[in-house]
This record gives sequence, structure tokens and C-alpha cells, in this order.
Amino acid sequence: MAVSNSNEEVQFAFCKRNYIFMGIGILLLIIGFALLAGGGSSDPKVFNPEIFNNQRLVVAPLFMLSGFVLEIYAIMYRKKDND
Repeated sequence: MAVSNSNEEVQFAFCKRNYIFMGIGILLLIIGFALLAGGGSSDPKVFNPEIFNNQRLVVAPLFMLSGFVLEIYAIMYRKKDND
């Protein structure tokens, strides 16, 4: 077997900016899931109205939606070639 010694540059699927966007998207998802957690009751016979507060119905889903949108953008983003 012959080993080729060519100087071909390896092209990766994602660039540095893609990984930064992915990291930010994952961070937004983690924050969204953390905001969504809690609000339960230790006794299943007792109703706790905290599960319907503004944080769990509005803020957490917005964080999660923005995280998913940013993940899709990070995957679809392509560096512009100036060839």
C-alpha cells in the first residue's frame, strides 16, 4: 500500500461559527428546561397552582423555541466562499 503525501486541505462540515451557534442553542435549551422544571406538589391530592405561572407557560417555551431555532440555523449555516 502506498501512502499519498498530498497537501489537500481537509474540509469539515461545520466551521467555528456553527459550533458557537450550537453551543448557544444548547445553552438556551438547558435554561428553558430548567425554567420549566418544578411547581409540583409533594402530595398528589393537593393542587398547586404554581404549575400555571407565567414562567412555565411563556418564558420557558420561548427559551426552548429560540434554542431549537438557533440549532437549526447552526446546522444550516454555511460559510460564504469568496472564490
